[in-house]
Amino acid sequence: MSSKTPWEMPPPVEGDEMRPLPSHYQYCFGCGNDHPTGLHLQMSGGGNRVEGHFVVTEHHQGAPGLAHGGVIAAAMDEGMGFVLYLLATPAVTARIEVDFRRPVPVGSTLELLGVIDQVEGRKIWVRMTGSLDGEVAVRSQALFLKVGVEHFLPHAKKFGDEHMERPYNP
Repeated sequence: MSSKTPWEMPPPVEGDEMRPLPSHYQYCFGCGNDHPTGLHLQMSGGGNRVEGHFVVTEHHQGAPGLAHGGVIAAAMDEGMGFVLYLLATPAVTARIEVDFRRPVPVGSTLELLGVIDQVEGRKIWVRMTGSLDGEVAVRSQALFLKVGVEHFLPHAKKFGDEHMERPYNP
């Protein structure tokens, strides 16, 4: 990890324009538009950072009126995974840590901001915050491992090639 305070997010780098990042798979629970109860994350990225959001619906609740912690963890994992577009490499989550700071109510919009901390060989370290009205509600850090496209192909073929929008993930 970097030598910065773990949750201090660096400022944007001049000249690194944010651009919309597409869903990697239309039926993905995290970012797929065709998943009926998914998170439908909308993300942008540039340089070493990603940002985006998702709206917590009644399909995402655990306790009445509050988002399920596992759903929030999935949103953080998915959001951090969008850095793979910036690095143009397929990878998988090897380790994730999620710290819950305050409840996330149904109907709220969780704003996500993630940064790449370090890349070393196959390892990619990333961290992200999720905020409500400018206050951090959740923070997360993860280790992703680069993999070859062959990691995904045997599983994707079970669902037919028509579901493969790209030859690799992302």
